[in-house]
Amino acid sequence: MILPFIILFGAIFPAYSVSTENSSLPVVMWHGMGDSCCNPLSMGRIQKIIEENVPGIYVKSIQIGSNMLEDIESSFFMNINKQVQEACQQIAKDEKLAKGYNSVGFSQGGQFLRALAQRCPKPPMLNLVSIGGQHQGVFGLPHCLYQDHKWCEYVRELLNHGAYWSWVQKSFVQAEYWHDPLKEVTYIDKSIFLADINNEKIMNYAYRKNLMKLKNLVLVMFEDDRMVVPKESSWFGFYAPGQDINITKLEDSVLYNTDRLGLKSLNELGQLHFLSTPGDHLRFTEEWFIKQIIQKYFV
Repeated sequence: MILPFIILFGAIFPAYSVSTENSSLPVVMWHGMGDSCCNPLSMGRIQKIIEENVPGIYVKSIQIGSNMLEDIESSFFMNINKQVQEACQQIAKDEKLAKGYNSVGFSQGGQFLRALAQRCPKPPMLNLVSIGGQHQGVFGLPHCLYQDHKWCEYVRELLNHGAYWSWVQKSFVQAEYWHDPLKEVTYIDKSIFLADINNEKIMNYAYRKNLMKLKNLVLVMFEDDRMVVPKESSWFGFYAPGQDINITKLEDSVLYNTDRLGLKSLNELGQLHFLSTPGDHLRFTEEWFIKQIIQKYFV
């Protein structure tokens, strides 16, 4: 969820030039909680890596608000549905994206981009890469990268006590994908974002149709993730209803077997991909990102 600083660790690897043509689709990125579109140590660095490895590519990093501070604040306090609507408008107005684009979302940016794919099919999103996203939500906010950050602590307390209060749902981003398996009926009834895009309230056939237009849906889980609870949410896994110990894998879930999002169909077509990488939340090397993401899905 949180990406306020550098996400890369280890040695700095040289750029691998993988294309000399300008034919690659543009890339749209969306950052995580506490980050901004243009932080030179996080999203700015990722943008540079993509540009170095795909010469001539156009990269758009979603910014909600008129500046970096507003973008950071929006990642905590602006209704997700309004953010997705704003992103949809930005993309529709961008002539460089008119023929379609690939996308990569980091942490909560992963499910935001999925909502964008489901709700805003024009221009088309071809490949969606979700890195550490929370597609079945979270049931816990164990720590922030800044332990004493007042916003993190405030949101944590609210979620623990009133995630499904209507004013909390409308005002706090993380409440909108808070998934309490001990209150499954309440979650489905009160969640104004996640339960909607997961087709748990009513069956929105457009959501399913639009998601199935993806050429590839790539889900990345961090094997030692201590921020996404449970970590399997990055692969659409989650706690079985009524308890918070045993995990139901995507393939064993009602969501998958009823194919209400088209995930089963995508999987059977070889278009749904599950990647894992060692380390905690959003900890990966440049080499991994280049080889596993850029070279496979952005060229």
